[in-house]
Amino acid sequence: METIIDNLKINYIKEGKGKSVLIIPGWGTTISTYMTLINEISKYACVYCLDMPGCGESEEPINSWDVDNYVDFIIEFIRKQNIKNVDLIGHSNGGKIIIKLMNRKKLNFKVNKIILMGSSGIVHKKTFMQKIKVKTFKLCKKTLELKPIKALCPNLLLKLKNSFGSEDYRNATPIMRQTLVKLINTDLKDCLKNIKEPTLLIWGELDTATPVTDGEIMEKLIPDSALIRVKNCSHYVFLENPIYVNKIIYAFLKGEN
Repeated sequence: METIIDNLKINYIKEGKGKSVLIIPGWGTTISTYMTLINEISKYACVYCLDMPGCGESEEPINSWDVDNYVDFIIEFIRKQNIKNVDLIGHSNGGKIIIKLMNRKKLNFKVNKIILMGSSGIVHKKTFMQKIKVKTFKLCKKTLELKPIKALCPNLLLKLKNSFGSEDYRNATPIMRQTLVKLINTDLKDCLKNIKEPTLLIWGELDTATPVTDGEIMEKLIPDSALIRVKNCSHYVFLENPIYVNKIIYAFLKGEN
């Protein structure tokens, strides 16, 4: 299905009947990544999921976005779907969007429950080696941007960025690279205390993208929250142990507030 938000064609899916559940994907993932969740939740709820701008079949923004742009986008999607009450599920960057969303005042819809899976939102201090890497990159970048060197070796700067960047960074377009940098550097730790809704945190114990210690911080700072650690799973815990994760989600969403 398609809708238009911020003049962008957005691909989304709507399955099932009952109360509304919105799945907000992580960076670089698409609707297909979450089909195990969609297929299960749609048995007892009306579940929505969408390709975020610049991913899957959704159009890319013309300018780079920050977290607030994504929050505005989600609010508009919910409005266009005429959703008045919703449960939110966010994976990775999707969780970061939810955290910031719940710090907005006077939303025109009610959020009942929240599930954060391997959520980003905690920015850690850089290690000594990471600081050295950043300084090295900036020095090399400054050198390669000099007009004589740029004229002689026009592709070297791009190769430098690719060699220093993560896989997500390398695979992104220029606009989405700028977006990724903004998102990675946004720390939402101070926003966690303002989430009043019941919140379930699901984490793979082997997660290296967003370590389980991030989940422990969130459990400590979100007033009404509980952390479920899933053994032998990493960042995609819902794909690695779908039966267990879906049972947890069902019990949480179907239980009494």
